[in-house]
Amino acid sequence: MAEEIEWWDYEDAGEWSDALSGDIAFIIESAIDARGSAVIALAGGKTPAPVYEKLAAAKLDWKRVTIIPTDDRIVPLGDPLSNVTGLGKVFIPKGARVVPLVSEKADDYKAAGRAADARLADHHFPLDLVLLGMGTDGHTASIFPGPDFDEAVNGPKERRALGVMPDPLPPEAPVARVTLSAAAIATAQSLMVAISGKEKRAVLEQAIKQGASGALPIGRVLAATELAVDIHWLE
Repeated sequence: MAEEIEWWDYEDAGEWSDALSGDIAFIIESAIDARGSAVIALAGGKTPAPVYEKLAAAKLDWKRVTIIPTDDRIVPLGDPLSNVTGLGKVFIPKGARVVPLVSEKADDYKAAGRAADARLADHHFPLDLVLLGMGTDGHTASIFPGPDFDEAVNGPKERRALGVMPDPLPPEAPVARVTLSAAAIATAQSLMVAISGKEKRAVLEQAIKQGASGALPIGRVLAATELAVDIHWLE
């Protein structure tokens, strides 16, 4: 289980995004100072968008920064459902390298996962930072309940990414996904969770309580890490 879980509570959205973007910028800067580059994984979706806008304004050596999505939908680049497209719009103009897990629509989601895993072999691991979000069902990245759940949380430690088919498919994005594995997330140098709303807080508290024996994906992921985890919760 995570060595220590620290909750940071915010009532103001501006304070929440300032704190998160500041912490991420510090981790990037520290990695660049230590080895000349930083490789981080960022969650997609609408919730962290204000954080990324503030982060992009930070005076960092962006040419030394590589960003990957924690997960993505198997859709073409440019599709509104594509996480890497959203990250690219914010960070590529700053000079960062934004690496897609998925670059096209594919019928074989398992093969898409294997391709993503091979692509990540070219990048520095463990990651300097993983920023996770969470759905109200307890999924994180694209580790969902479904036929690929066990592989995502218990698969080979060296596997960094895999294809997953959520069951049931989320109605707002009914497509297969590629996700970082629990092992790739759990071995990062830093791990943060960004959520908002009382419902998500209750789900996350339950997931942490259940831990490795629970059915909630984020509980399983946090149980697999030995890191201290910072949870930034916006009320």
